Amino acid sequence: MKRGGVVYKSEFQLYHEGRPFTVVVRNYTEADFDGLIQIQRECFPPPFPEDLWWSKEQLNSHVHFFPEGAICVEVDGEIAGSMTCLLVDFRPDDPPHTWEEITDNGFIRSHKPDGNTLYVVDISVKPASRKLGLGKLMMQAMYQTVVHLNLDRLLGGGRMPGFSRYASQMNAEEYVQKVVSGELKDPVVTFLLNCGRLPVRLEENYLEDEESLNWAALMEWRNPFKNKNIQINS
Repeated sequence: MKRGGVVYKSEFQLYHEGRPFTVVVRNYTEADFDGLIQIQRECFPPPFPEDLWWSKEQLNSHVHFFPEGAICVEVDGEIAGSMTCLLVDFRPDDPPHTWEEITDNGFIRSHKPDGNTLYVVDISVKPASRKLGLGKLMMQAMYQTVVHLNLDRLLGGGRMPGFSRYASQMNAEEYVQKVVSGELKDPVVTFLLNCGRLPVRLEENYLEDEESLNWAALMEWRNPFKNKNIQINS
């Protein structure tokens, strides 16, 4: 199956508190770069390191190597969020990796056109727009890409920003288990669970992230059309 050349655009009306919004999920282009960098500033304020915000060089690399994995969401014509992915080869028993290693420091030159997994580099939504459910809309768009490209899964390392509050009481694995069971809520892990993603394993020293104590939960959504354990009788 030849991959590439997919142009994504989905437009619809969204309603929040009785007010209609025109929402468009589409591939981002060079014309969007300034808006995408502003989203990073708003989403990742200090103590998150500024050098981890997108640069125009990185964004150029995204649209060059894998434009299908570079999407944004507009609300009433204004960019309010973005999501970036690349293709990798992944097996659950692969060695641990960091965000820098698997994404080539965010430049995605590590993109493998014949990879089996759509890997999330970043997902960001402006704080003022988060009640609109835009993150889920972008995640659903990428699930459609997984199916369209006949991949095994969508995968990515989810930050665990609530962990630092509980680290003196439990380890990272216990924390994630409590989030999965619903005993605790985590701003990122709980969001990913609500999007249908499940933990595969934990990654230590995944990303410089004070709130998560550098931990991340590697979480996946598996392509339901590639589940070999399901038999359909006609």
